[in-house]
Amino acid sequence: MKSSVFRPRGFTLVELLVVIAIIGVMVGLLLPAVQAAREAARRMSCGNNFKQIGLALHNYHAAYNKIPMHGAGTESSGAPVPAGNAGATDNWWTGYGNCNGWRLSALVGMTPFCEQQALWEQISSPSVLDAANPTVPFTIPWPAMGPVPDQARYRPWITEVSTFRCPSDPGTGLPALGRTNYAMCMGDSMEWSIRGPVNAGARVGLTPAWKFVEHSGWAQRSRAADRGMFVLHKSSNFKDVLDGLSNTIAMGEIASDLGDRDIRTMPVNNGAAMNPPDEVRDDPKHCALVLNQIDPLRPKFWATGINTNANWGRGYRWADTHCTYSTMHTILPPNSEICSGNNAGNTGILPPSSRHQGGAHVLMADGGVKFITDSIESGNNRNGNVWQNGTGNRSPGSISPYGLWGSLGTKASKEIISGDF
Repeated sequence: MKSSVFRPRGFTLVELLVVIAIIGVMVGLLLPAVQAAREAARRMSCGNNFKQIGLALHNYHAAYNKIPMHGAGTESSGAPVPAGNAGATDNWWTGYGNCNGWRLSALVGMTPFCEQQALWEQISSPSVLDAANPTVPFTIPWPAMGPVPDQARYRPWITEVSTFRCPSDPGTGLPALGRTNYAMCMGDSMEWSIRGPVNAGARVGLTPAWKFVEHSGWAQRSRAADRGMFVLHKSSNFKDVLDGLSNTIAMGEIASDLGDRDIRTMPVNNGAAMNPPDEVRDDPKHCALVLNQIDPLRPKFWATGINTNANWGRGYRWADTHCTYSTMHTILPPNSEICSGNNAGNTGILPPSSRHQGGAHVLMADGGVKFITDSIESGNNRNGNVWQNGTGNRSPGSISPYGLWGSLGTKASKEIISGDF
């Protein structure tokens, strides 16, 4: 009688291939879920950043009984002006090194209220130039409140503030300085967003008092069109928000530019013919449907040959008031295309945007954070903006022509917001 001998047996090649295939299928099914979970965590972190900014906004208001001015700062007042910037009058576009030209964004004033006291102390105190850089052309120290925000040699302006960044946004490095993914809401009209009620370059002599005096013509245009929580170069407070803090958007999320000609993050250079871009004011879809600047085969990108500028990217300077860098409008819905004039400082249609799927965060004036979808009711997006000489539903004091979305962007237009959004 033969005894049976047990011989261990390994996997056959077919069995091994079947196991590998099953593991591959399981990984393929699991990976999207892992990626979705990671993005959900990043989106939550982004919302938490916005909540911190909202708390900083309210703490600032509690301390000073007003919200931080978008477009605050200093002027040269007769101090030496760096070579190439000579002149007796200040303006908001010259690259001053001895003042910031009244170009500081509202985020600068919020830094000490969002755990950035050290950064605020650097900004608010005079400092010496970087001795390690022998090519610096100035013989004067950096002034208190710094130079204009496009000066890359000034360390605070190139500092990345984590609270001002969405973790879903991969943008980094030059030509941007310190980036931001959170922008001030200027309302439902772009017509006077880059000017406000005071006139640059109009002072007499070397007294800074002109900055606090509204230019009559500009003030009229500003009052007619600047209906958002923030108005350039104008101080305001929560009492000005007649529509209710919970019904008014204070800030919106923006995706920073990656250099890929994204229609949401890179404005096109439309030349001198659009300075100011009245054509855009009168038709928010002017770039897309009149100039046909969007690539029909890749509708998320500008067409080949359309003129852009690598330095104008969205969110490129957290400290700069210039529209492309730190402002947004409630005209076109989130993640729509930018349509502007001929430079980053010019105004334009600047919707919020994000790297999240299907929408973008907004900060309400009461400090609440909401996620607004791309499909929010936004009225007629071919309707012109409200402005001083507008007629019909574009006349001053009209309800927003951009539906629920536009109404959320205005602070005192008496629109009724019914239900949740």
